[in-house]
Amino acid sequence: MPLGFGKSILTTQAVAAAGDYDVAFLVIAGGASGGRWIAGGGGAGGYRNSYASETSGGGASSETALGVYIGTQYTITIGAGGSAASSVNTPAGTANDGSASSIAGGDITTVSTVGGGGGGNNNDYDGGDPFSSTIGRDGGSGGGNSRTSVPAQAASVGSGTANQGFDGGPGPGGATYSGGGGGAAEAGNTDGLDSTGGYGGDGLDSSITGSAVTRCGGGAGCTSTDDASNGRGGDGGGGSGGGEGNATDGTTNTGSGGGGQREKGHSGDSSGAGGSGVIILRMADGDYSGTTTGSPTVSTDVGGSGETVLVYNASGSYTG
Repeated sequence: MPLGFGKSILTTQAVAAAGDYDVAFLVIAGGASGGRWIAGGGGAGGYRNSYASETSGGGASSETALGVYIGTQYTITIGAGGSAASSVNTPAGTANDGSASSIAGGDITTVSTVGGGGGGNNNDYDGGDPFSSTIGRDGGSGGGNSRTSVPAQAASVGSGTANQGFDGGPGPGGATYSGGGGGAAEAGNTDGLDSTGGYGGDGLDSSITGSAVTRCGGGAGCTSTDDASNGRGGDGGGGSGGGEGNATDGTTNTGSGGGGQREKGHSGDSSGAGGSGVIILRMADGDYSGTTTGSPTVSTDVGGSGETVLVYNASGSYTG
C-alpha cells in the first residue's frame, strides 16, 4: 500500500528501513552431501525468511523485508548442493558441504545463508582403526556424525548456524549406525534414532509462493546391518540413508541434505548429494520492474493478493 512518500509495502511485512519499495525474501543455501561409510547425513542449507512473520531457520523470528531502490541491480546467487561422496577413504569419502546463497546490492546489507555441513565419514584405512571417525561438519544446519567408538566424537556434532538451522545428530559410541543431518526446523535424530540410523531433521514450511512448501530437510544416517532399512530424510526433501544401493539425494532447489551411505562392501555406491538452494522474492504487482536475469519463474497477483512472486532456481539478478 502507498505511503506518504510514494513508497509501497507488503501488507504482510514489517516495513523496511529504507528504499523505494519493500521486497519479502526467502533465501536458502545448498544442502550438504552425506558421508560414504556408515556415515552421517548431510545438513540442510541455511534458511532466512522475511515473509508474513513465518519462522526462519534455527527457531529464529521472521526478518525485516528488503527496501529496494528503483534502477538498482541486485545480484542473486544460488548455492549448489554438496556433491556425493563415492569412495570410502578420505578425501574422496568425505562429505561435501553445500554452498552459500545470497542477495547483494550496493544499497542493502547482503542477505546470505551458509551452506549445509557435510555428514561424518567413518574412515577405514588399511591397517588402521576402522572406528576412526569424522564428526559431522558445521554449516547452515550441521552434518550428522558417523558411527564411532570414541566417546568424545560421539558427543560432538556438526553445529548449525544461529538463526539459520539446527545441529546434526550424534552417532552413538560403539553403535552400528550414524546420525541424521540437521534441518531448518529441528536437529538431526529428533524424529528417531535406532538401529536403522538417525532421521534427518525436518525442514520449514513457507507460503511465500502462495501455497505451503516444506524445504531444508536434513539427510538421514544409515546402518551397517545387512538388509536393514535405513534412516528417513527430514521433511522438506532430505535424502534417505543408503543400504544395498545408493543413498538418495536431497531434493533440488530445497537446500536439503543428502543421505549417508552404508559401507565399503558396496564399492559402486555413493552417498546422497545435497539439494541446491533457492531464492524467492515477493513484492506488490505495481512495484515489479520486469527486469531480471537468470530466468526466474514469475507469477503475478498470486492467490488474488495483488503481489508478484519471483522464484530463482539459478543465479541471476533483479533490478528494482
